Amino acid sequence: MKQDIFQAIADPTRRAILTLIAIKALTPNAMAEKFDMSRQAVSKHIKVLYECELIKPEHSGREIYYHFNAKKMQELDNWLAQFRQSWETQFNQLDKVLSTIKQQKI
Repeated sequence: MKQDIFQAIADPTRRAILTLIAIKALTPNAMAEKFDMSRQAVSKHIKVLYECELIKPEHSGREIYYHFNAKKMQELDNWLAQFRQSWETQFNQLDKVLSTIKQQKI
């Protein structure tokens, strides 16, 4: 069963795994060393991320290295972009209000 990408990234451990492998491809054992959990637990997180296509495996001898799938994350970023315009507009308006208040106090 394919996982929902938003459920996948909702978990803090899975987000931490994505952050780790965005820097460097890692094996499941190497990932497990970074967390206070078993390799089996990390493997379950890897499975969810793989099913969502957020990570890609690469076989090297007997090891499997997982890479960050930037293309899939770009799809997420594209979806969020439609909301980014809204919050940036609101933050710009807040900056103007705060600047006006600050100038009135001087």
